[in-house]
Amino acid sequence: MPRLRPFLVAASLLALSAATAQAQTPIADVPAVGADPNLPAIDKAHEGTIKRVSVIGWAEGGKPKAVDGFEVEAFARGLDNPRWLHVLANGDVLVAEASTLIKADAGSIDGSAAESANRVTLLRDADKDGVSDSRFTLLANQSQPFGMLAQGDFLYVANTDGVMRYPFKPGETEITAEGTKILELPAGGYNNHWTRNIVANPDGTKLYVTVGSASNAGEYGLAEEEGRAAIHEINPDGTDHRIFASGLRNPNGLAFEPASGALWTAVNERDDIGDDLVPDYVTSVRDGGFYGWPFYYWGKNRDPRIEPTAKVADKEVLVPDYALGAHTSTMSIAFPASASFPEAFRDGAFVAQRGSWNRSQYAGYRVLYLPFVDGKPSGQPIDFLTGFFRDEAAGEVYGRPTGLAAHADGSLLIADDAGNTIWRVAAAD
Repeated sequence: MPRLRPFLVAASLLALSAATAQAQTPIADVPAVGADPNLPAIDKAHEGTIKRVSVIGWAEGGKPKAVDGFEVEAFARGLDNPRWLHVLANGDVLVAEASTLIKADAGSIDGSAAESANRVTLLRDADKDGVSDSRFTLLANQSQPFGMLAQGDFLYVANTDGVMRYPFKPGETEITAEGTKILELPAGGYNNHWTRNIVANPDGTKLYVTVGSASNAGEYGLAEEEGRAAIHEINPDGTDHRIFASGLRNPNGLAFEPASGALWTAVNERDDIGDDLVPDYVTSVRDGGFYGWPFYYWGKNRDPRIEPTAKVADKEVLVPDYALGAHTSTMSIAFPASASFPEAFRDGAFVAQRGSWNRSQYAGYRVLYLPFVDGKPSGQPIDFLTGFFRDEAAGEVYGRPTGLAAHADGSLLIADDAGNTIWRVAAAD
């Protein structure tokens, strides 16, 4: 067989990646979306449904498509499963590079690598042109790091097994101190549910840490769920630890909504009871609130797979604020409030959906904008960043959006873990 010339191969790859991606179902037409979603009956035939994507990566020049009025470019490429972001006061960007750990005899169900980089990388854009021009390994040998927080004289890193605190000041490019584990966290479980996020309240007096469930719907017994499916609260030194909210199957995103001051989270719900059950969601989080998992979903709808305990049978179950479709892997929520954005995109939430692997038709694989008024969702979500599919029918994606962060220059940064890229979305000139 004749060998293809290199420039023809490169041109073909570029054409594939730069071509208009096959149109996704608009978010306005996705089932189980809204403050009062129409929930179907439980479908037990859905159990075991698996529909994986193939990640083909981005060719040179390829990129997602932003909504009109915005431009998207790569801030950094060639990373190793960049899951989460944190922007420092000096504009440096921290990236948690980590992966789901997969047993040798099991295939990846979500496009993650079998090995985890386990590091925090620092990206610097010294000339302020919107592209990182240098990178440093800030921390190595972490334990599946995810959430990061720089506050005071410390950097906090939420590893899968606990929160570490390191002496740190913005501008530094390497941390050599051993650090201190200020909070032990349970690790392992269903699909690993290894991600742990961390944020501070606006005055910096309390920290909030997410921990996902050890199971899909409590099938390993409730003893395995101790301290899980919850948001924890601690002081900055790790003291006064308590459960702030519970019954949240797999909370990842955390952010304080600026108008109300309320803590919001993005939650992955359970599997195996329907293509459109149970919807992932974003919600404000009430102190002491219980959100139903594993016994109930979307209020007091019963999950028949597990009997409510006497302790929760009469307990109030809070209804989440806004459903965003089932099995979408709704990962993150951010309130950038950038003055450089068009007015229609200043007061709401940006939400990244990493995408389904257990639904008969693909869902997610996009970044949404959800308008807010007076601290609450108002109106329909908008497809803000799409184009992650090369061919939806074939199940081929270029990447998958995960973490979000507001950059100091007014842009929005998106971690594309499967595409090993950080995207920068800014208002068009």
